Amino acid sequence: MTSKDFDLVVIGGGPSGYAAAFAAVAADLTVALIERDRIGGTCLHRGCIPAKELLETAAVRRTVAQAGEFGINTQEPVIDFSVAQERKRAVVERLFAGITHLVGSKDITVLEGTGRLAGDHAVEISLNDKSRQVVTGESIVIAAGSMPRTLPGFEVDGHTVLTSEELLELDSLPASVAIIGGGAIGCEFASMLSDLGTQVTVVETTETLAPGTDADIAKSLQRSFKKRGIDVVTGASANSHNPHQDGTVVQLNNGTELDVEKVVVCVGRRPFTDHLGISDTSIEVDEDGFVVVDEFCRTNLQHIYAIGDVIRTPQLAHVGFAEAMLIVREMLGQNPRLINYSRVPWAIYCHPEIAYAGLTEQQAMDLGYDVVTSQHRFAGNARALIHNTTEGIVKLVAQRRPDGKAGQLLGVHLIGPHATEQLSQGYLAVNWEIDVDEIAEFVQPHPTLSELFGEAALELAGRTLHG
Repeated sequence: MTSKDFDLVVIGGGPSGYAAAFAAVAADLTVALIERDRIGGTCLHRGCIPAKELLETAAVRRTVAQAGEFGINTQEPVIDFSVAQERKRAVVERLFAGITHLVGSKDITVLEGTGRLAGDHAVEISLNDKSRQVVTGESIVIAAGSMPRTLPGFEVDGHTVLTSEELLELDSLPASVAIIGGGAIGCEFASMLSDLGTQVTVVETTETLAPGTDADIAKSLQRSFKKRGIDVVTGASANSHNPHQDGTVVQLNNGTELDVEKVVVCVGRRPFTDHLGISDTSIEVDEDGFVVVDEFCRTNLQHIYAIGDVIRTPQLAHVGFAEAMLIVREMLGQNPRLINYSRVPWAIYCHPEIAYAGLTEQQAMDLGYDVVTSQHRFAGNARALIHNTTEGIVKLVAQRRPDGKAGQLLGVHLIGPHATEQLSQGYLAVNWEIDVDEIAEFVQPHPTLSELFGEAALELAGRTLHG
């Protein structure tokens, strides 16, 4: 067999790609990492991190606006969005410097350019300096990431019609926006813009916001948004729009017209495989362009893997990390444990925050489980009252045992203050397949937001203290 340049060639330097490179180098494999733009990918530069930074700006404004309730007299907060944008860029650059240093400290060959599959074990690289190079690898990983989906009739111009990427780079805040799509991205931007003073309308084709979340969580979010003055139109889709001097008029299929300054299209992300030359190979892709893989993230060509946003798994950075570690262990013949995608943690950083892991109540029933649930509201939680953030619930979904009592915990669903930071113990409980009786034995610190999880578990176990 002809020797290869590297044990592993990784196409894409986002979270899944650089994680695969790190895991492989740690196992003493030789690695080439190909990245056309900047290490860190969409998550660091055009997605998760900049979006959360601006959401934190929104949270600070919200806190300052409520300061009078704590006896701290302030003037109405005024947003200097240019300063917020500068802080966002500084945070991104600091993290970019850190990940670049980390990559440089490891024995990874970084090739700056666009990689394209070029034969059995070969990848041709169009380097950013206009030259070309071909490298070979015993294994190849496709980790090219994703890009925003667009809508017919809503061509992105960067001025009136935006995707998440253009929105994150705005120099000033629009007076009004229509956000097309009420999923995680749409809800986060709706929350952020509303808190910063923009009039927001969210249009979602399904009957609730945040499709995929538990029904009670989705209803709670929709109530909260409406209470904050965010207009929510569900069960409708955007057909077209008619631009004018100050913005555009969006036509919905239910006859509604929305006159707004800007439109933000948030209808998900598609795999960014355009440049990979997959059509010239026998690698299978599905009807939406996702690379088809098995449970070990292998394509139908056994030496080529695909991970992260290019495959049909949750488009989450931490899932990409897990897939990266999975494939390296598989390459090494270490018989890795498979990823249970139905139990991965999800986090939506709107206000109030949403976090969940495991099955929703409806999913559990659809799978044939006899379920029992418990809900507790933050309105009665001491720490939530202290924080003045009492909206939301903790909901647990468990399997009902033959004796009628709650057994294994199947799902944990939160909406409320700092929900994304509270999920950990519920996530562990779901993945360790713990019975509710065992969870009820845990001693929860008081006063904390997280003790509401313990209270919900106690109720399921028939031992509630404050129910």
